[in-house]
Amino acid sequence: MRPDSPARDLGLIAVFAALIAAASVAPGVPVGPVPITLQTLAVMLTGLVLGPLRGLAATALYVGVGLAGLPVFAGGAAGLGTLVKPSAGYLLSFPLAALVAGALAKFVRARWNRWVPATLTGIAAFVSLAIIHPLGIIGLMVNAKLSLTRAFAVDLVFVPGDLAKALLAGVIAATVHRAFPALLAPRLVPVEAEPLR
Repeated sequence: MRPDSPARDLGLIAVFAALIAAASVAPGVPVGPVPITLQTLAVMLTGLVLGPLRGLAATALYVGVGLAGLPVFAGGAAGLGTLVKPSAGYLLSFPLAALVAGALAKFVRARWNRWVPATLTGIAAFVSLAIIHPLGIIGLMVNAKLSLTRAFAVDLVFVPGDLAKALLAGVIAATVHRAFPALLAPRLVPVEAEPLR
């Protein structure tokens, strides 16, 4: 397939949505009202590898099929009832997190034209702390009826693990981009060859 093939894009979106689902239904560690899973690792990896629009599409597809009833959320949960669970804020943050992570990764690619695991790790950590955790805290306050202080304390438990996942996502994404440099390369417009002289 060509690097700009729509079929390729759709395939990548489907594969990464399935990756997030696999990371979500893998056995988690229950910690209070929200289990620890590999979801955030998969979401960060999706944004860093696919870029903003495809990353958004893959995470939105994952959330959409889960809300439609496919048991792809943590613990095999599914349906609109998940929106009133304590973890709803984290879940709904995923498309935005992938969008921002992908946009920042694409910016780095365009500006420096090389992949540094530390840079991608920093992007993943920033997005996790600036988007996923704040929206997760809001979800805990709304659905679990926790105060801001208590919700923050519950969320704080996830921060060390998510920073480790950000490191792993950065290393994996840099490796993937070195192997497949066209994934986030600017779409080139074909030009006609000059006539021979």
